[in-house]
Amino acid sequence: MSKLIAVLLLVAGVIHLLPLVGVLGGERLNALYGIARDEPNLQILMRHRAVLFGLLGALLVAAAFLPALRSAALIGGLISVLAFLLLAWSAPVYNEALRRVVIADWIALACLLPALLLHLRGN
Repeated sequence: MSKLIAVLLLVAGVIHLLPLVGVLGGERLNALYGIARDEPNLQILMRHRAVLFGLLGALLVAAAFLPALRSAALIGGLISVLAFLLLAWSAPVYNEALRRVVIADWIALACLLPALLLHLRGN
């Protein structure tokens, strides 16, 4: 079961690593989220967001191989995914690019929840 936890964490980790390309600048951010981000201050904030996703993704991937990191990675991943899904659910409408992010976060949640249950069972 530990190998299954590792696979689930790897999938969730890769999903969280994908936005890291936003660090490269406004064009990548526009492609990721389908929103023009020409305002320099917003670009700085969004690029920083990409770095934070990279850190969380790296933690999830590392936790796949280092069981001692699994509790922290699972908590961080679940908070991130659930917060975004709640925010998206509360919005009246969002674009196609964000719909893809919502789908990716549902996939991440579908990996993180069973990983958490297996982890708590001690497998």
